[in-house]
Amino acid sequence: MDGKYVASGQINHMGFKAFVIIWDFDTRTALMKHDIHKVRVEALDFSFDSTYLFSLGGRDDGNVVVTHIPSLEPMCGYPATRATAGDALTLKHSNLRSSVFMSAGEGSLRVWQVNPEKRFVRAVDVQVSKIKRNVYCVTIDTQDEFAYCGTLTGDILKVALYFPEDTNKTEPVRTPNMTVCLGKIPKSKKRNAEAERYSLGVRDIIILDGLNGVRNLVVGAGNGVVELVKENENNFKGLKSPSYPLLSVLKSTSVDSAVTSLQRFRDQEIMVGNDLCEIYLINICTFNVRLIVTCHTSCIYDIAFPKNYAEVFATASKDDIRVWHTETCRELLRISVPNFTCSTVKFSADGKSIISGWNDGCIRSFTPQSGKLMYTIPNAHNKGVTALDLTSDGSTIVSGGGEGQVRIWKISSSLHKLSAILKDHKGPVSDIHVSSNNQQAVSASTDGSCIIWDIVRLVRLQILFANSLFMACRFNPDGCQVLTAGTDRKIQYWECYDGSLIRDLEGSTAAALNTLDISLDGSFFVTGSNDFLVKVWNYNEGYTTHIGIGHAGIITTVRLSPDSKYLISVSDDGAIFTWKCPFQSTVVEPGPDTSIVCAVGSEKLDVAQPISSATKDRIRIRKSTSGALGFGSGDCAKEENIVSLSRTQSACSYRSTIDVCDKPPEIENEPSEVMKPSSVRSNEVYTRGSSAMRNAIDNKSSGIICQSNQPAVPPNSKLMQSAGKISSDPCVPKSSLTRFPTAVKSETCKGQTMKKPNHRH
Repeated sequence: MDGKYVASGQINHMGFKAFVIIWDFDTRTALMKHDIHKVRVEALDFSFDSTYLFSLGGRDDGNVVVTHIPSLEPMCGYPATRATAGDALTLKHSNLRSSVFMSAGEGSLRVWQVNPEKRFVRAVDVQVSKIKRNVYCVTIDTQDEFAYCGTLTGDILKVALYFPEDTNKTEPVRTPNMTVCLGKIPKSKKRNAEAERYSLGVRDIIILDGLNGVRNLVVGAGNGVVELVKENENNFKGLKSPSYPLLSVLKSTSVDSAVTSLQRFRDQEIMVGNDLCEIYLINICTFNVRLIVTCHTSCIYDIAFPKNYAEVFATASKDDIRVWHTETCRELLRISVPNFTCSTVKFSADGKSIISGWNDGCIRSFTPQSGKLMYTIPNAHNKGVTALDLTSDGSTIVSGGGEGQVRIWKISSSLHKLSAILKDHKGPVSDIHVSSNNQQAVSASTDGSCIIWDIVRLVRLQILFANSLFMACRFNPDGCQVLTAGTDRKIQYWECYDGSLIRDLEGSTAAALNTLDISLDGSFFVTGSNDFLVKVWNYNEGYTTHIGIGHAGIITTVRLSPDSKYLISVSDDGAIFTWKCPFQSTVVEPGPDTSIVCAVGSEKLDVAQPISSATKDRIRIRKSTSGALGFGSGDCAKEENIVSLSRTQSACSYRSTIDVCDKPPEIENEPSEVMKPSSVRSNEVYTRGSSAMRNAIDNKSSGIICQSNQPAVPPNSKLMQSAGKISSDPCVPKSSLTRFPTAVKSETCKGQTMKKPNHRH
């Protein structure tokens, strides 16, 4: 309650322990953790004075554990329910007695008292007569007199706790029991009419004590309804239903989906969370609803920017297509087709339409402002559209399907014509990219082949083979080389003229590469992989310059904005990260702004320095049997955000110190740093089909990107200089300046000099 500690509980795999961790909120460090629970931690709750932490295990554990926070050690535990009852689902602390709390669940409702001297916890079952209910939530009033329990049935149990007036005494005077089962007053005016119940259960309750002893409740239901109700006196006699119609509805609204939590915010506002990953702000006086946070609820498959316009971008996920404002992270538009999944999305060349491919085999075009359907190409592919791209003039669509075919479509204002079907792939097409001259297209497939097509003559030019499932492919802006990435963890450079392999880079040590994108000037490119890392690479030199840490899921797509100012990455957990791009079209002069700068949401981090020999024992870089690097510091990974950039035979490690603001990120706007990622969460949202924008609160979430403490390297400059000159790479020690990379050959491609290393293939 004082905001000093944060507790987190883990959901682990079957057969494994689940950790409970207590964090210091000011320093962002872990104070202690224990693994007493199995598989899953169902609920956590602090005592009102932060003396105890109560934790509840899931179905495979079923125990309540009490942790003493001053000593930072677990004190006692006990089974949460009787053998004849179901699983416990929630915990709630007392407001006046630190050693008292309640647990509730399936046919279970208990009051607990902790005895710190004997290190024991004892439970008393609440008497509910013959009523059987599954309780979702519990709220206790400020005087510890009554508890209100929301049930799956849709009514509210009012429980008298019978605690003495002396707050030092934790033993109830008599056994707690249910006094009444509350339901809503029906709209029907019949005498002794049955009470109305909340649809899909009561999910959360907030008690609002007003003047003159008037008690109001804010109730959140499973159907998304949030209501302000008043509790009336019980004047009903002879009512057969166990639920008494004693709640009169004062105000009501809806948040479109099941309520997951209610939280009092400021004096006259309530925050409401629902199961669509949205947070609403409701004014208690007017009950006006404002959406302040939103995001995708499932895997995101693709990202698209309009041509030469970086202000907005679109994302395609399992449920819908959303258009976002890049700088403010606002959701501008949401498009959904019921029961179908969008796998790829692109903007037309003129920006007047959004072209998308769906798993039902159709290509659909929508307007970017209203989301209205413009046209549909039915049966574009037999097994769903998996990839597509457009020419820069917008007259041709190149699409790929799950059956392995590449189809070329001619698009005009009045006609959508199929021009050709290209059938050389044997597996699903994973990616398609059209060259800048609109004459060639490259398609990657999971059959281990990557094909360069002539989309003017409609013939195959080159076919590229590798022992990999190709997941991404991109033309160099000059159009003379193709960059590919796949499950073999390799980044490969291919020559378009003869299809020969030029260079082979190791993109990851242990995880497959899923996506890549190249900057417009061709100086650098970015990759995303299954190890949750976003990497920025120098195109000519072929080494990693920056690593972005922050994703908690497999990275599915990364895209650079047309102005090379932002980098957008998405993952399979529905997260969208906006990173400040380290490179832009013009070369940045070396200075203080090119040092390591990290940002975590609205948090400000200090500039990281190389680790000296005296502090190396604090951070360990360990290598697993699979070859993946891991980072840790004792039991608690205090320095978990570490980036190791290596080149030739040298490496440097960096650590970050965190200075975090205490104000909620929804309220405070932090000044932008040099490199500042922010997860896309809307704060001013267009509703579905609406054109009026709502003002809301800026919200930013976590993500980390680290930039090496070195001056910017021009795209075509050599990192290692000749003997007697100083290296521009700070990761190279003085003793290794005499080591030179392998000699390079010069090749001329369209009048430009390209660097080609000698590698054995």
